Amino acid sequence: MLETTIQKQDDYELQAKRADFLDQLLKPEFQEALTALITNLPKTAELTVLLTKTYDLAARIAGDRVLIQDTLGGIKEVVKPIEKKVKHFASSAIEARERAEQDESTIGLFGMLRLLKDPELQRMLRFGQAYLDILSERRK
Repeated sequence: MLETTIQKQDDYELQAKRADFLDQLLKPEFQEALTALITNLPKTAELTVLLTKTYDLAARIAGDRVLIQDTLGGIKEVVKPIEKKVKHFASSAIEARERAEQDESTIGLFGMLRLLKDPELQRMLRFGQAYLDILSERRK
Protein backbone atom coordinates (compact mmCIF):
# COMPACT_ATOMS: atom_id res chain seq x y z
CA MET A 1 0.00 0.00 0.00
CA LEU A 2 2.79 2.39 0.97
CA GLU A 3 4.65 1.54 -2.21
CA THR A 4 1.58 2.31 -4.30
CA THR A 5 1.18 5.69 -2.61
CA ILE A 6 4.83 6.53 -3.17
CA GLN A 7 4.56 5.38 -6.80
CA LYS A 8 1.47 7.57 -7.34
CA GLN A 9 3.26 10.56 -5.77
CA ASP A 10 6.30 10.01 -8.01
CA ASP A 11 4.01 9.76 -11.06
CA TYR A 12 2.27 12.98 -10.05
CA GLU A 13 5.64 14.80 -9.63
CA LEU A 14 6.80 13.47 -13.00
CA GLN A 15 3.63 14.69 -14.68
CA ALA A 16 4.03 18.09 -13.02
CA LYS A 17 7.59 18.32 -14.30
CA ARG A 18 6.47 17.36 -17.80
CA ALA A 19 3.72 19.97 -17.73
CA ASP A 20 6.22 22.60 -16.55
CA PHE A 21 8.62 21.60 -19.31
CA LEU A 22 5.86 21.82 -21.93
CA ASP A 23 4.89 25.25 -20.60
CA GLN A 24 8.50 26.31 -21.01
CA LEU A 25 8.54 25.01 -24.59
CA LEU A 26 5.56 27.22 -25.45
CA LYS A 27 7.39 30.41 -24.44
CA PRO A 28 8.80 32.33 -27.46
CA GLU A 29 12.15 33.12 -25.82
CA PHE A 30 12.64 29.42 -25.04
CA GLN A 31 11.83 28.52 -28.65
CA GLU A 32 14.27 31.17 -29.93
CA ALA A 33 17.00 29.83 -27.65
CA LEU A 34 16.39 26.27 -28.84
CA THR A 35 16.44 27.39 -32.46
CA ALA A 36 19.75 29.19 -31.90
CA LEU A 37 21.22 26.12 -30.20
CA ILE A 38 20.12 23.80 -32.99
CA THR A 39 21.33 26.21 -35.68
CA ASN A 40 24.75 26.51 -34.06
CA LEU A 41 25.07 22.84 -33.13
CA PRO A 42 27.70 22.06 -35.84
CA LYS A 43 29.86 24.96 -34.67
CA THR A 44 29.42 23.90 -31.06
CA ALA A 45 30.48 20.35 -31.92
CA GLU A 46 33.52 21.65 -33.82
CA LEU A 47 34.45 23.89 -30.92
CA THR A 48 34.08 21.00 -28.48
CA VAL A 49 36.44 18.85 -30.58
CA LEU A 50 38.97 21.71 -30.73
CA LEU A 51 38.77 22.30 -26.98
CA THR A 52 39.21 18.58 -26.33
CA LYS A 53 42.31 18.45 -28.53
CA THR A 54 43.70 21.55 -26.82
CA TYR A 55 43.05 20.04 -23.41
CA ASP A 56 44.74 16.77 -24.40
CA LEU A 57 47.78 18.64 -25.72
CA ALA A 58 48.02 20.78 -22.58
CA ALA A 59 47.76 17.68 -20.40
CA ARG A 60 50.57 15.97 -22.33
CA ILE A 61 52.76 19.07 -22.16
CA ALA A 62 52.13 19.53 -18.45
CA GLY A 63 53.23 15.96 -17.84
CA ASP A 64 56.37 16.15 -19.99
CA ARG A 65 59.16 17.11 -17.57
CA VAL A 66 61.82 17.16 -20.31
CA LEU A 67 59.88 19.70 -22.38
CA ILE A 68 59.28 21.87 -19.31
CA GLN A 69 62.99 21.81 -18.40
CA ASP A 70 64.01 22.59 -22.00
CA THR A 71 61.56 25.49 -22.15
CA LEU A 72 62.80 26.92 -18.87
CA GLY A 73 66.39 26.53 -20.05
CA GLY A 74 65.59 28.40 -23.27
CA ILE A 75 63.93 31.22 -21.36
CA LYS A 76 66.90 31.50 -19.02
CA GLU A 77 69.28 31.70 -22.01
CA VAL A 78 67.27 34.58 -23.45
CA VAL A 79 66.97 36.41 -20.12
CA LYS A 80 70.62 36.04 -19.07
CA PRO A 81 72.11 38.67 -21.44
CA ILE A 82 69.27 41.08 -20.68
CA GLU A 83 69.85 40.59 -16.97
CA LYS A 84 73.55 41.38 -17.36
CA LYS A 85 72.81 44.59 -19.27
CA VAL A 86 70.22 45.72 -16.73
CA LYS A 87 72.65 45.11 -13.88
CA HIS A 88 75.37 47.00 -15.77
CA PHE A 89 73.13 50.02 -16.40
CA ALA A 90 71.79 49.99 -12.84
CA SER A 91 75.26 49.88 -11.28
CA SER A 92 76.43 52.65 -13.65
CA ALA A 93 73.46 54.81 -12.69
CA ILE A 94 74.09 54.26 -8.97
CA GLU A 95 77.78 55.10 -9.34
CA ALA A 96 76.99 58.20 -11.42
CA ARG A 97 74.53 59.41 -8.79
CA GLU A 98 77.12 58.96 -6.04
CA ARG A 99 79.75 60.86 -8.05
CA ALA A 100 77.31 63.66 -8.85
CA GLU A 101 76.40 63.99 -5.17
CA GLN A 102 80.07 64.29 -4.17
CA ASP A 103 80.97 66.80 -6.92
CA GLU A 104 79.78 70.29 -6.03
CA SER A 105 81.50 72.15 -8.85
CA THR A 106 79.51 74.46 -11.09
CA ILE A 107 79.29 73.72 -14.79
CA GLY A 108 79.33 76.94 -16.72
CA LEU A 109 78.78 77.78 -20.36
CA PHE A 110 82.31 76.80 -21.42
CA GLY A 111 82.04 73.59 -19.41
CA MET A 112 78.85 72.74 -21.29
CA LEU A 113 80.56 73.44 -24.61
CA ARG A 114 83.38 71.10 -23.58
CA LEU A 115 80.81 68.46 -22.63
CA LEU A 116 79.31 68.69 -26.12
CA LYS A 117 82.60 67.31 -27.48
CA ASP A 118 82.46 64.26 -25.18
CA PRO A 119 82.06 61.10 -27.34
CA GLU A 120 79.58 59.50 -24.92
CA LEU A 121 77.40 62.61 -24.91
CA GLN A 122 77.59 62.73 -28.71
CA ARG A 123 76.51 59.08 -28.88
CA MET A 124 73.60 59.77 -26.53
CA LEU A 125 72.56 62.86 -28.51
CA ARG A 126 72.62 60.88 -31.78
CA PHE A 127 70.53 58.18 -30.16
CA GLY A 128 68.07 60.78 -28.87
CA GLN A 129 67.82 62.40 -32.29
CA ALA A 130 67.26 59.04 -34.01
CA TYR A 131 64.62 58.12 -31.43
CA LEU A 132 62.78 61.41 -31.94
CA ASP A 133 62.96 60.95 -35.74
CA ILE A 134 61.41 57.49 -35.44
CA LEU A 135 58.62 58.81 -33.20
CA SER A 136 57.94 61.58 -35.70
CA GLU A 137 57.83 59.12 -38.63
CA ARG A 138 55.47 56.77 -36.83
CA ARG A 139 53.13 59.60 -35.87
CA LYS A 140 52.55 60.39 -39.56
